[in-house]
Amino acid sequence: MEEKQITNNVIMVRPANFGFNEETASNNSFQSNEGDLSPKEISDKAKREFDGFVDKLRKHQINVTVFEDTPKPYTPDAVFPNNWFSTHHDGLVISYPMYAPIRRLERRPDLLKKLEESFIIDRDYTFEHYEEDDLFLEGTGSLILDRPNKIVYAALSPRTDISLLDKWSILMDYRKVNFTAVDRQDQQIYHTNVMMALGIDFVIICLDSISNEEEKKVVIKSFNNTNKTIIDITYDQMESFAGNMLQLQSNNGDNYLIMSTTAYNSLTETQIKVIESKTKILTGDIPTIEKYGGGGVRCMIAENFLPQKKK
Repeated sequence: MEEKQITNNVIMVRPANFGFNEETASNNSFQSNEGDLSPKEISDKAKREFDGFVDKLRKHQINVTVFEDTPKPYTPDAVFPNNWFSTHHDGLVISYPMYAPIRRLERRPDLLKKLEESFIIDRDYTFEHYEEDDLFLEGTGSLILDRPNKIVYAALSPRTDISLLDKWSILMDYRKVNFTAVDRQDQQIYHTNVMMALGIDFVIICLDSISNEEEKKVVIKSFNNTNKTIIDITYDQMESFAGNMLQLQSNNGDNYLIMSTTAYNSLTETQIKVIESKTKILTGDIPTIEKYGGGGVRCMIAENFLPQKKK
């Protein structure tokens, strides 16, 4: 059975203690702790943004399963669940090793158990033990999956280890396309999904961030070979989370590219026209989560590709 690129089922975690995470800030240049908001004000604003975003997805007929984050242990980044697990069309769930020790507390066996009430999970595989060797691979933050063509794109970084990428590719029988992507300061970009988003027949990517010309050629060739229209974004746009987008499908068959208001406002009219020729656009307003968490709408959504149980 061919894998689909997009789904109408997603999983999201409503944050209990959202806030600026010192442990992740060391290699996430998208985070900022500037401003005079108190931790409680930041957390409360994040909850309101989360609830508004979920409401918008549901109003557009996208199925959202919401799990409540627990007050303890303290997990300021729990709103970004796509980093600790991924789901697959054949009933497989994979869990991943996380760079920041505090983020490892986000893993929720109870969440997966609850999912089993409505979806089929018949296999699981874990990479978690590689944390003992300081090797990391952070789910669909690290891995951009072209599911129908069985290709995985990955920007190598402290959070995306080449040896684990090799193991993942062998396990899943995917062809890997790895490269190094850097920010303006020539630092490795922490997650692939902030510089690249892959849809059914298009890709949004900051090509300037791939400084190695040979690697860039390989990436572009792979897109051309799989008939993906390339929408190239600038550093300014990437820093506005224009690379952190996700295409989803509604229950009535409409395809939407989910992006934040920040990302949308950074796009040119020409880019918007190209995107709208491929898919509808749906925006969510999450400035607090973007600023203090350093992640956008894509980071907040864990896609659910598991087969549904028959009622």
